[in-house]
Amino acid sequence: MSIQHALLALLNEQPSFGLLLHEQFEETTGNVWPVNIGQIYTTLQRLERDGYVISESTTSRRAQKNYQLTRAGRAELERWLQTPVEGETPPRDELVIKISVAAQMADVDMGQLVQVHRRAVIEMMQRYTKLKAAVGLDEVGRLLVIDAQLFRLEGIARWLDATETRLQLRNNQG
Repeated sequence: MSIQHALLALLNEQPSFGLLLHEQFEETTGNVWPVNIGQIYTTLQRLERDGYVISESTTSRRAQKNYQLTRAGRAELERWLQTPVEGETPPRDELVIKISVAAQMADVDMGQLVQVHRRAVIEMMQRYTKLKAAVGLDEVGRLLVIDAQLFRLEGIARWLDATETRLQLRNNQG
């Protein structure tokens, strides 16, 4: 996930302060991907260094910087939006690695291991389903993130089903 590009997108709507950008980011993503406020400020400094944003200090008693998107920042945002997401190299998936390695070990109860992870996935799906029910229809960004998480979890559940079938076939042959 590109924090810098998400910040550029938020700043494309209007200039803003770091703390407000942090709140908007978490609101937009439904708190699915929490980000540290320090990471927001570090990223804003990099964006300013690279010429994608400019900042102006406020005259209030708390020295805050108001960040604004530059033309270069808008061009970078547009480039990022139009660039397809790299899909050739799949991300490392801890669950896939864990199950694949365990399948090679003689002393692991694979049926039990698959069940443990299936239960965890189902619990996560239930939490996201409840969260989705509490989100207003006008909160499209949050709903999109929640839907993506639900589809991802559904895919994991299906993969666990296929894994269980494959392991049963292996056991029947051996």
